[in-house]
Amino acid sequence: MRALTYHGTRDVRVDTVPDPVLQHAEDILLRVTATAICGSDLHLYRGKVPGMESGDILGHEFMGVVEEVGSGVKALKRGDRVVVPFVIACGDCYFCERTLFAACETTNPGRGAILNRKQVRSGAGMFGYTHLYGGYAGGQAEYVRVPMGNTGPLKIPDTLNDAQVLFLSDILPTGYQAVLNAEVGPGRTVAIFGAGPVGLMAAACARLLGAERIFMVDHHPYRLKFAQDHYGVEAMNFDDEHDVSQAIVEATNYRGVDASIDAVGFEAKGSAVETVLTTLKIEGSSGATLRHAIACTRRGGIVSVPGVYAGFIHGFMFGDAFDKGLSFRMGQTHVQKHMPELLRLIGEGALKPELIVSHHLDLEQAVRGYEMFDKKQDDCRKVVLTPGGPVAAAAPETALQSQAPLS
Repeated sequence: MRALTYHGTRDVRVDTVPDPVLQHAEDILLRVTATAICGSDLHLYRGKVPGMESGDILGHEFMGVVEEVGSGVKALKRGDRVVVPFVIACGDCYFCERTLFAACETTNPGRGAILNRKQVRSGAGMFGYTHLYGGYAGGQAEYVRVPMGNTGPLKIPDTLNDAQVLFLSDILPTGYQAVLNAEVGPGRTVAIFGAGPVGLMAAACARLLGAERIFMVDHHPYRLKFAQDHYGVEAMNFDDEHDVSQAIVEATNYRGVDASIDAVGFEAKGSAVETVLTTLKIEGSSGATLRHAIACTRRGGIVSVPGVYAGFIHGFMFGDAFDKGLSFRMGQTHVQKHMPELLRLIGEGALKPELIVSHHLDLEQAVRGYEMFDKKQDDCRKVVLTPGGPVAAAAPETALQSQAPLS
């Protein structure tokens, strides 16, 4: 089959690789009909995350049609059309029983720690995301093996096309969980840092849940303009404001927003000191966005972090956070928990995640897709790849027209 493979920093290639096969009773084999390039994929592309090996297949946002099922799969059959969550969860362990699927104890044979002579895993396995998370082949391919077929994949009705539901795999539940963690609702104010795909999904969900004001901060005017037009945000450019967090505080009666969402993560552009420290790998992450989030959030407010972080952070303003009594909520997304509700909202027309897609490419053009997304060329917001042809395009209407607050 054809698949997008990793060969080093900014070196990805569409190669011919062996077809996947069933390995366990609860596996399914999926023929991929649509897959996307995620902002988290760019961390791998830029060589920022350890554990990648040459030839690894990338991609954790994908969907398709079931071609084969293992003997233990009862929830699906051949021909079913499904979206697959990027988190691989067993459904039965201590954490899965508490719907904390991203903390699944059984699906990550990668990195762990020894505690009381027993190995403790670092979290659930993930598709196409380094051997720290299990080394599972990703879905930027013609076919993919999907473990835990009874727990993860969600069947999709034929009334919805691939473009409408593809992002149930990651960015839509991630944005939704970030907004729920931030306790966004009617009359609430929220600042979202980062107008990439997760930030845009967070804005869509915040608007859906009735937020009174949504501030969105980013470096790229075209992304801010899209968020302004579709989700009614109050756009702020990092490069135009001397201090965006202070500007947000001033715009909220010098109180600050009820919550902030960091949808940027560890590659945020930081100070010269941070740049040197992270380049030398003395520290793992830039704390620039977190400092803004802490500064612009009111006393007793919430900082919600869907952006990926790793290692130590320079200049984490813990004293300010303590003084303001802030709560922090963060972590990988418990995708399986949110998928059914979000599918319902898409089916009702309350959410239209497909509107953020700017480029539909064939899988064979994946290298170009990564380049455009990485360098923000051609006003690239989100790239969808399909083996054999582009996925159906979204209808040209605004999300704001269709996303009324929930009653």
